[in-house]
Amino acid sequence: MRPARVAILAGLVTALLAGCASFHPAPLSAAQIAGAIDARSLDDARLATFIAAELGKSEPASRWDLARLTLAALYYHPDLDIARARLAAARAAVVTAGQRPNPTLDLTAAFGTSAAAGAIPMGAAPLTIGPVVTFVIETFGKREYRTAEARQLAEAARQDVATAAWQVRGHVRGALIDLWMARGRLSLLRRRLALEDELVDLLERRQAAGATSALDVTRERVLRAQFALAVRNAEQARVDARARLATSIGIPLAALDGVTLSFDALDRPAAPPAGIAAGALRRRALTGRSDVAAALAAYAAAQSALQLAIAGQYPNLTLGPGYQYDFGLDKYMLGPSLVLPIFNHNEGPIAEAMARRRQMAARFTALEAAIIGAIDRAAADYRAASAVVATADALTADARRRERQMRRSFAAGEIDRPSFVAAEIEEAAAALSRFDAVAKQRRALGRIEDALRQPLFEPAAPFLVPETSPRPPAEPPA
Repeated sequence: MRPARVAILAGLVTALLAGCASFHPAPLSAAQIAGAIDARSLDDARLATFIAAELGKSEPASRWDLARLTLAALYYHPDLDIARARLAAARAAVVTAGQRPNPTLDLTAAFGTSAAAGAIPMGAAPLTIGPVVTFVIETFGKREYRTAEARQLAEAARQDVATAAWQVRGHVRGALIDLWMARGRLSLLRRRLALEDELVDLLERRQAAGATSALDVTRERVLRAQFALAVRNAEQARVDARARLATSIGIPLAALDGVTLSFDALDRPAAPPAGIAAGALRRRALTGRSDVAAALAAYAAAQSALQLAIAGQYPNLTLGPGYQYDFGLDKYMLGPSLVLPIFNHNEGPIAEAMARRRQMAARFTALEAAIIGAIDRAAADYRAASAVVATADALTADARRRERQMRRSFAAGEIDRPSFVAAEIEEAAAALSRFDAVAKQRRALGRIEDALRQPLFEPAAPFLVPETSPRPPAEPPA
């Protein structure tokens, strides 16, 4: 083989190998990752920059409301890291799907000196050697179908990031409602316990004076003990709610120490529009939710996969052009070849692709049915909870009116102190019942928000989901 040709071939191989990627190890350290998570804080400067960019406000947060806590969760929560990693993998798969098959290089060589007289030209090397480069030409749009499937799966992964963000928001909102409820119940229960303590003390004095029976005193003591236990349970519920809030954000519980939380969004939420079960928000949810868009993209990917399987019935064309030095003779070859579809016509993969398309269609129908059911249940729960709140409002108003009457009577000396305290207890019981009803209404409103994927708590707050992590790359992925 001529030295010039050898040099050209060697240079080509060297150039191809120079463009290859190299491996860089990225070991995981459990201690390092745990330390990074423990160091997370709501005072982080990069978090403040991210929140300011999202809200369009540069002033630091004095109170952390639902909007800021949600943005902190979008910054920290590991579920979003997982969804973003899947999106990155899906986008990389688009590159893979669009790549053309690399040609293969085949070098054959044969050495020998025995040949018929005159068969080898004078001065020729007694060997046969030559490169053959084989190209695979994909036919019937296989590369286009494969790329389309990958792009549609990448779109589904992109929508999954938005779905994960909504789920994170729902967890933050639910934990904040639980904490708001625990704090409110604890305050009302403590007031009720203080009134029970006062009433028991007054009745014990009456019993000592022989003006009341031991049975009445015992009954009030048992009731006081029940409320003392209820206070302890409410305190535990508050601790649990704070822990759930920290987990929903993706920070350690200690990061909430010294943080002032705002519950304004829960105290005064926006009322949902009338006719939720049949209105524009329902139609928007059924057509525009991120999980609906992801399911449609997955179905489109299944369509492309079926087209690819059908195109697989037809063989690809293989061309093997090459040169051969044969005992002094130059020979040039083309070498076309293809697979003969004799034993099968790709029936198995086609059947599998058709079944997967039916599966994606069934999943989409099930998702739509689940959304309809969730909207209907949430709307019914909200209506029922609102009716209970209206009844509780009326009962609370009556109890307050009687308490005011008893207060005036007590000031006028017409009734004794135990009777007035009993009226206060009645008003406190009505207030606690009303608060429980309002808490159920807030939870129902949260379920409507989850079903519609429409913010009802702080609806004007921005909710833009970054598709790449806003955290600095120095922190290991959670």
